[in-house]
Amino acid sequence: MITLAMPWVLALLPLPLLIHRFMPAYHSPSDAVRLPFFRDLAHAAGTEPRDGANVMSRGRIQMAVAALIWMLLVVALAQPERLGEPVEITKEGRDVVLAIDISGSMDTVDFPGPDGKNQQRLAAVRDVVAGFIQGREGDRMALIVFGSRAFVQTPLTGDLETVLALLDQTDVGMAGPHTALGDAIGLAIRTFEASEIDQRLLIILSDGNDTASRMSPVNAAEIARDRGVEIFAVGVGDRAATGENRLDMSLLENITGRTGGQAFFADDSDALTQVYDRIDALAPRDIETLSHRPRNALFHWPLMLAALLGLGTLMWLSLSANARRSPS
Repeated sequence: MITLAMPWVLALLPLPLLIHRFMPAYHSPSDAVRLPFFRDLAHAAGTEPRDGANVMSRGRIQMAVAALIWMLLVVALAQPERLGEPVEITKEGRDVVLAIDISGSMDTVDFPGPDGKNQQRLAAVRDVVAGFIQGREGDRMALIVFGSRAFVQTPLTGDLETVLALLDQTDVGMAGPHTALGDAIGLAIRTFEASEIDQRLLIILSDGNDTASRMSPVNAAEIARDRGVEIFAVGVGDRAATGENRLDMSLLENITGRTGGQAFFADDSDALTQVYDRIDALAPRDIETLSHRPRNALFHWPLMLAALLGLGTLMWLSLSANARRSPS
């Protein structure tokens, strides 16, 4: 389908006719000598006096070519273009921040693995989180690790391979032995400041209670809610533990409930995998469908045709004038 990007330009088509109708012909002044006996002199020379100025006449072919060239130029200014078939692009995505606890308690070897054998808590979390990241095609992800302090391992990025590589290099104790859960939430909020996507998801994995935060986890959750961040938390510790290693599920439920999220307890690798499936079900991706029709510009064709017509007409007029001047 061929259409015009600026069809209103076609209103210029009658412009030459209006100029010819309402504007006087161009006159070029020149010096002359006034003779009082001019008519007698012309009669003596055997000639008839004519008007001092006249408008040069143009042939029908010249007028037709000029009109056609003008129409082609106006059509080119209107920007003709060919519309292709509609193309639909489905854009889905969200920004996800993973906050992983790497405090000293994550070194405990009591987390049942797929084979039934106990393994290090962080190792089990890494294995399951790696599969979760690989299934996030279309999302941007950031990785935060926290212990006594919280650190950004990777900012929001679509390069999931880099996120996986840095996750694999993470080890227990790199951020200190304690648990700064509130600071991790605060750092995630700052990470989301670079996001232009409305759907923002924070997933926290921790095996202990908050013992080292400068910001209260509850206050951080309130700020996250105001910034449109939905928090999900996964507890992977020992509910029967005491002291700093105690898993405070009530705190995690309080935090997530304030943002519309949910807290889960995972006591083995299979349960942890199911938790991620539930998170996907509870927080589905926003899907945006964009439709457009490709446009191919065609304005150069009328321009080329107008140029060829103009050059061809000038050559024909030049040859005709030479033929008239040459002796027979």
